[in-house]
Amino acid sequence: MLNKFEIQISMTESGDPRENPIAERVNGIMKEEYLNVQELKSVKEAITYLHKAIRLYNTERPHMSVGNLTPDTVHYAKEPFDVKKLWKNYYGRKNQIVNQYQD
Repeated sequence: MLNKFEIQISMTESGDPRENPIAERVNGIMKEEYLNVQELKSVKEAITYLHKAIRLYNTERPHMSVGNLTPDTVHYAKEPFDVKKLWKNYYGRKNQIVNQYQD
């Protein structure tokens, strides 16, 4: 059905299927920690609440993948810095410099 409507199957930017669990984890967190606690009465209300949940997810919720910092803390850092991932990594990647401005 996805192909029929020309919808990409991968949930990630790169299309790497190994990254799909990360996207699914984010979706699960949104549903379980933010959306399931709210009774939404309309699509408009759901969209508004989802925008608030995304803002909280990025600005207030610490993430193990970036050393228990928030995504915004890392994303908007003035200087790149080493981030210790506190979760299991099954692909053997090493800690990496994380910053949107890094080449």
